[in-house]
Amino acid sequence: MNGILWILQFIVAITFLYSGINKSIYSERKLVERGQTGVEGLPLTLIRFIGRSEILGSMGLILPSLLHLFPVLTVISAICLAIIMIPAALIHYRRNEPKNILTNAILFLMCVFIAYGRSI
Repeated sequence: MNGILWILQFIVAITFLYSGINKSIYSERKLVERGQTGVEGLPLTLIRFIGRSEILGSMGLILPSLLHLFPVLTVISAICLAIIMIPAALIHYRRNEPKNILTNAILFLMCVFIAYGRSI
């Protein structure tokens, strides 16, 4: 179980780190061109906030468990990232983007599994 959790943590962390870096450095137009359509119409400050939150969340998935310091932060990070996926899925639903909704749902389930697995 521990091995599966580590694999999922790295997959989710890399996914959110990539997304967060993009949202932290690119404009709304460039993000939409790169396939991150959920940011279209959002204020740049909100896009940057989401990006930085995703970066911190990805770090929170790995570092506390890796360093054996406050491992509860891994659970909290997984829960927070799962919560982010709810409005993201709603945005993609309104935009009629089933592929992105599926991606959000898979990331949501992975985050919930990580939170559960690391809390027991």
